[in-house]
Amino acid sequence: MSFLPAKRSLGQNFLVDPNICRKIVDALEILPGQTILEIGPGRGALTGLLIQTGGPVFALEKDWELCCSVRAGFPGTEVVCADALHFDWSRLSFRPGIKVVGNLPYNIASRILWDLAHQVRGLERAVFMVQKEVGQRIVASPGNRTYGALSVWIRSFLKPQLLFNVPPQVFRPRPKVDSAVLSFFPLEEAKKNFSSTSLSRLIRIMFQSRRKQVGKILKTYWNDRINIVFDEMGIDLRARPEDLSPEVFQRLSKVIFR
Repeated sequence: MSFLPAKRSLGQNFLVDPNICRKIVDALEILPGQTILEIGPGRGALTGLLIQTGGPVFALEKDWELCCSVRAGFPGTEVVCADALHFDWSRLSFRPGIKVVGNLPYNIASRILWDLAHQVRGLERAVFMVQKEVGQRIVASPGNRTYGALSVWIRSFLKPQLLFNVPPQVFRPRPKVDSAVLSFFPLEEAKKNFSSTSLSRLIRIMFQSRRKQVGKILKTYWNDRINIVFDEMGIDLRARPEDLSPEVFQRLSKVIFR
């Protein structure tokens, strides 16, 4: 592939270490014939390895020059020139068993993951590289200071796992922060018996006042059904949003926004 300079406006940091690339692809555990979607192929560091697995490979890339470069360098890849922030992830539901991978730009990774988590049905596994701090928030447990809205949301649809951290020197240009590679597995559909719209609304309400006690945050929404949830799940009214598990958020969203 031809060399194209990174564009700061798009948050581009190209992965150049072949060992890290191999570890990411290996983490997908691709079986023969499985469909792979790569988000942001960049200069194709992962793309070539993905093609070698033998399955159909699709790539989603916003940068038109990189789209053309990937098409020319990897003829077996179908490249969609589109902005991941505006992509309809539900389209992937028509490809059951799909696996998704990508080195996500730091400035939009959280927004991409937020949309992808609840829109994709039929996802078998995803592996993403994100900023280390974002990765820590995603896998954080209740009560941890890094636990927040993104933690609750992602873990309501997917099971995340931190695989390994990545230093800045494996990128060109080098970012100023460390990165982390995470894997994501979908939860059973039976565990998603809540409205994503209601859950999203509750998460935003709660974490906009994350230092307040949940009893005070929910005062204007209070009803007998909320009281039952608190009693059954042993929730203290003095608890703060960061103390509540995703399951608590899900149950509360169903009794507050019916």
